[in-house]
Amino acid sequence: MFLNAKKLVFLGLLLACTVLLVILSGIIETNTLFLLAGASYCVGITIRESGLRFGFGFYIASIFLSFILAPNKLYCITFSAMGLYLVLMELSWELLAKHTSKKDKNILFWMIKLAIFNIIYLPIIIYLPKLVYQGTIDSKLFAVALAGGQLGIFIYDMAYNYFQKFIWGKVRGRFY
Repeated sequence: MFLNAKKLVFLGLLLACTVLLVILSGIIETNTLFLLAGASYCVGITIRESGLRFGFGFYIASIFLSFILAPNKLYCITFSAMGLYLVLMELSWELLAKHTSKKDKNILFWMIKLAIFNIIYLPIIIYLPKLVYQGTIDSKLFAVALAGGQLGIFIYDMAYNYFQKFIWGKVRGRFY
């Protein structure tokens, strides 16, 4: 499957927007997570528009360019984790679509999404707590971080689904 010229140009501009959002997350400190989530949504757009193969290539290219151009490398790690979640989530959705019935799919998909998130999030909380919190993490703060992460992924996932359905769904025909 080859990309036509319009789609290739669109993906190049989307990559530029992705890296720009990662860079802006280091400049506009009050909207860091919002901007990083927006950058990772561009990875989801690429996967849904061009397939997993090109989406994964886009994801790798965006990580590479973000690490080169963004001044704050910790935000690049956060963007990488958010993008990895979306790549694995879209991959699991495609695999589930081929192998399960409609009735079992939604519950199994949420279980897979939570497993993917916890596989990414728990090692960061356990082995790299300085990425999340600058002070010392005691057991109460660790429990709050775990619960907050579970709530955060629910909000992130609902916002991603809303974005894909209502926002991107309305404007996608205007780009190519």
